[in-house]
Amino acid sequence: MTDRKMEPLTAEEKKVIKQKATETPFSGKYNDFFERGIYICRQCGRPLFKSDSKFRSGCGWPSFDEAIEGAVNELPDADGYRTEIQCAACGAHLGHVFRGEKFTEKNTWHCVNSISMRFIPDEQEK
Repeated sequence: MTDRKMEPLTAEEKKVIKQKATETPFSGKYNDFFERGIYICRQCGRPLFKSDSKFRSGCGWPSFDEAIEGAVNELPDADGYRTEIQCAACGAHLGHVFRGEKFTEKNTWHCVNSISMRFIPDEQEK
């Protein structure tokens, strides 16, 4: 898959994606969204997560137990406790990853801001 042409970021998107803010819990459009397809980076359009890795965590943000291989970088968060996740292609702030939470068999939880992604339904991928 190639990069997609993306519209310029809004002020709210810049705040999360570039300044590493967090959207309000339960406010994002993908929190309770479970259609088939892929989630791409809002900033550069690269694929990040497949819908079959999405699960209900109840935390207020979209949750995935696996990223597409090579799509996400993990870095120590500035708070010294968490692990930040960024788009490997462009460095966009996505959210955080946690391990050991036992939400799924993979025991990995990517907690992602909806505003950092766009969804592409399966039928548009073909």
